[in-house]
Amino acid sequence: MKILLVENNKKLALSIAKHLKAEFFTVDHAYDGLECETLAHISSYDIILLDIGLPLQDGWTTCKNMRKKGITIPVLMLTAYGEISDKVKGFECGADDYLTKPFHIEELIARIHALMRRPHPFKSPTIEYSGVAFDPAAHRVTRNGKEITLNAKEFSLLDLLLRTPEKIVTRDKIMDTVWDMNADPRSNVIDALVKQLRSKIDKGFDVELIHTIRGFGYKISNRGN
Repeated sequence: MKILLVENNKKLALSIAKHLKAEFFTVDHAYDGLECETLAHISSYDIILLDIGLPLQDGWTTCKNMRKKGITIPVLMLTAYGEISDKVKGFECGADDYLTKPFHIEELIARIHALMRRPHPFKSPTIEYSGVAFDPAAHRVTRNGKEITLNAKEFSLLDLLLRTPEKIVTRDKIMDTVWDMNADPRSNVIDALVKQLRSKIDKGFDVELIHTIRGFGYKISNRGN
């Protein structure tokens, strides 16, 4: 799961990101509302954590602009504004949830998981394909009933492949979705990650699901290449 954290307090942002990464999330960080709009348009995120008191453009305006542009990524507003009128304004701008500072990180993580369980136009709560059952909210994967333990990046890669079964997922798409924006696209991290995931998803099963499409990328399929 990939999160965009929009928070101009660097110390707080680093603390939140540390906890989220410990919960198997990939985290990108934006410092202002305009940067948030840009990243939400060009990158794939599962949730946006959006502060209201941002430089250049406040969170209310940023959320409203994203909704006008058709960006439907769930938005959880994080703010020191705790009045009922402020919360109502946030929801009217298109926010999905609202958490007042200061907050406990456990509550933030619980709110994120709750948002992940809500159905929205692009993702269903649970995916099943050819014996693989993938539950993003519970961070649980099984194949033919056998529990499979994945690390954060393996989980994100499997999520990406399962969203478009039988279709090729390019290396650029994998890099953009699984790694944060500071990753080096020239390295062999993608090949290594696919190898790791394949060893866990396919090892011991008669049908191989994860396939390399030379020169293009990878796909999950029960029909071979």
